[in-house]
Amino acid sequence: MNKSKALLLATMLAVGFGSSTAFAQAGGAGSAPAAQAWKYKAKRLDRAEVDALLANPDKLLVIDLRRPDELIKYGSFPVFISVQNKDLEKYLAYLPRDRKVLTVSNHAGRAGAAADLLSSKGFDVAGATGSEDYEKQGGTAVAHITPPAQSAAR
Repeated sequence: MNKSKALLLATMLAVGFGSSTAFAQAGGAGSAPAAQAWKYKAKRLDRAEVDALLANPDKLLVIDLRRPDELIKYGSFPVFISVQNKDLEKYLAYLPRDRKVLTVSNHAGRAGAAADLLSSKGFDVAGATGSEDYEKQGGTAVAHITPPAQSAAR
């Protein structure tokens, strides 16, 4: 594996944000503003549907489409692959195809677009969700991280 592929894989895998057994996030249609219609083919999953997927983590792949600063600010599920939305198509070959896919963003907009793309490329997509929406619906699987404290220069 060349250096750039190894670096990509290392940065794509974010593991271990807590002891929760859950691995995905949801944004149900009921949590979006009424004026914002769902425009994607992929299903927008609510908290109960996401929790059902999380109950079988060995059959699930969670892809979080957000920037690193958003992951820190809003949290994510304990284990996910991080690929920014703009880079998803470029890195499809790195994604496993033997699991159901759950795509994640803050309110499921980017996740819906990514889910449609993945479906069109032959991935088995369960649906899309938003981490903020999931939490507003009472979901508890989102882990919030704190960046390490800056140490004083010596």
